[in-house]
Amino acid sequence: MMMPSIFGNDWFDDFFGYPFNSCSFSTNEMMKTDIKDTENGYEITMSLPGVKKEDVKAELKDGYLTIQAAAGTNNDGKDENSKYLRRERYYGSCSRSFYVGDEITQEDIKAKFEDGTLKLTVPKKEAKPAVEEKKYISIEG
Repeated sequence: MMMPSIFGNDWFDDFFGYPFNSCSFSTNEMMKTDIKDTENGYEITMSLPGVKKEDVKAELKDGYLTIQAAAGTNNDGKDENSKYLRRERYYGSCSRSFYVGDEITQEDIKAKFEDGTLKLTVPKKEAKPAVEEKKYISIEG
């Protein structure tokens, strides 16, 4: 049974966020992304609070840039005597994908992770127009 949230969360966030989000932990603060169009490319800035650099993976496949992040807490069950009323620090993983084009290669993308923020630079590349190649049939005689 789904109960409305308390302590400042909106009931509709719980209702509409489940099960349609792609994260196994709170999406209210995870992977919020700004994409800025610059003269030479795109700047992608993504918030990843509580995530360590080694837990962030970026992959380029079939023109899609996919960012995966994992956040964790030590939840090994050693704290059996504590009586939490509410736990909001979650563990799990999240991912987001962006289409950047088939012309972009892995070497073209620059990434930097600092203070819980991932910054990626994706260059603009002109799509090569399909050049129609004329092939003539030789005529004898």
